[in-house]
Amino acid sequence: RAARRLRDVDPARGVNPAMSQIEIEPLSATPKIRDMLSEIMIEVVANGGSVCFMHPLEQQTANAFWDESLAAAARGKRIVLGAWDGEVLAGTVTLLLDCPPNQSHRAEIAKLMTRPSHRGRGIAAGLMRAAEKNAVERARTLLVLDTAAEDGASGFYERLGFVLAGTIPD
Repeated sequence: RAARRLRDVDPARGVNPAMSQIEIEPLSATPKIRDMLSEIMIEVVANGGSVCFMHPLEQQTANAFWDESLAAAARGKRIVLGAWDGEVLAGTVTLLLDCPPNQSHRAEIAKLMTRPSHRGRGIAAGLMRAAEKNAVERARTLLVLDTAAEDGASGFYERLGFVLAGTIPD
């Protein structure tokens, strides 16, 4: 588990020049968007990504997950962001906003994924900056997330300013 206090988020912090071609925006529930999100998740899981699913991930399972996630976004419980490289959905991250009343200052990062073909271009960092901006706009001052300590993205999150808040044993 990792956490980061959000103070004076700088949207230009660490911007990769390759990101100039990438547009990040909230995604809404359409069959085409759902299918693109499922495709990314299936690719990421097949390449060893730790996003709470095991390989092989069935299309039907991925579709059901994204149908539910996009419906929650439509209810304001989360924000699903997408990074577009032209017509290609290159990455996504979800900002979970549905916290208990005593945690209204928090939000959680979930399902940060970049297509393997688009890695190394700063897309994940750009998605995180966009998620942070959305959190700040909603008066969320603390972001939390779960990631694998070994073979996961913990180093990436640490470079973004997240600190280890605890380790959950296997």
